[in-house]
Amino acid sequence: MWILGIETSCDETAIGIVEDGPRVLANVVASSQRFHQQYGGVVPEIAARVHVEVIWQVLEEALHEANVAITDLDAVAVTRGPGLPGALLIGLSFAKGLALSLERPLVGIDHLAAHLYAGQMTQADLELPYIGLVVSGGHTLLCVVHPEQRYELLGETKDDAVGEAFDKVAKVLGLGYPGGPIIDQLSAEGRSDAVAFPRSTAKDGFDFSFSGLKTAVYTYVRKLEDGARGMGHGTADPTPPVSRPPPHALLLDRQAIADIAASFQEAAVDILTTKTLRACQRTGIRRLVVGGVAANRRLRQRLMQDGASKGLQVVFPPVELCVDNGAMVGGLALELLRRGSCAPLSLNIDPNLCLS
Repeated sequence: MWILGIETSCDETAIGIVEDGPRVLANVVASSQRFHQQYGGVVPEIAARVHVEVIWQVLEEALHEANVAITDLDAVAVTRGPGLPGALLIGLSFAKGLALSLERPLVGIDHLAAHLYAGQMTQADLELPYIGLVVSGGHTLLCVVHPEQRYELLGETKDDAVGEAFDKVAKVLGLGYPGGPIIDQLSAEGRSDAVAFPRSTAKDGFDFSFSGLKTAVYTYVRKLEDGARGMGHGTADPTPPVSRPPPHALLLDRQAIADIAASFQEAAVDILTTKTLRACQRTGIRRLVVGGVAANRRLRQRLMQDGASKGLQVVFPPVELCVDNGAMVGGLALELLRRGSCAPLSLNIDPNLCLS
């Protein structure tokens, strides 16, 4: 069975074609990231416009890469949430048009569930249930994935998602957007113990919070910036605190910025690792899948090392299945089709969908 998977939840226009679920025949991703960089984050209107402009081209590339004719497809799957409303609507409308014209089943997919399923596509012998950790720009959560793709939510972020925290810290440090890969790369030059940033790891519960960590970085950079300007040495800052621009680390040298980046990343990874391993211990489940934009070098290293020391099976999808992609959407769709789960053409988007 050949399934087309369409993913447009944010700034990637992605279409994948899979055969019988795990086998990826095509996985084409077109990102509008360069259009958002000057704004320091994704602009929803720009993302939606680019989806409209490139989605047909992405489809044609995917069909060519898979060496499949559009009439050979057996089903059309599409992300219906969570994500940016305008972006989701473009993908769903496109999928409905294909399903209607080809007279093929339509399958609506939860974006977060697809990220976790990418781990199952990677590890064919993975047994369920397993602990799932989703880390991305908009979501951070822990869950148990039971047989038949039933999800039990354990905890989620109460403020900023970890990816959002990386983006905001990168902005404070003057590093650009997106912050995740930039901080990950720069951290290799810094000392992860240079700054003792706080870890929000409450003993009970599995919810996450990264706002305090983000604020601690902001405050620390402001303090260094003031010191570099001679603050505390008889020089008063004439600008009222509420009117001062945010710190941007331009007065700091590269090593100081690298140390801050490495220390921030270590704190964030500590929070994620501690909560995740605690979930494995509390539930007694010894299998872990990390989904979402989980390409961070340090997170992979810590979870693999700490997980192995506790006898856990830790699965990270390959990098090409960590970014938002259509292959994971098509892969999960096969599981749903096997249970007779098809969507009507009246299917609507759900920007706040969470593991449904």
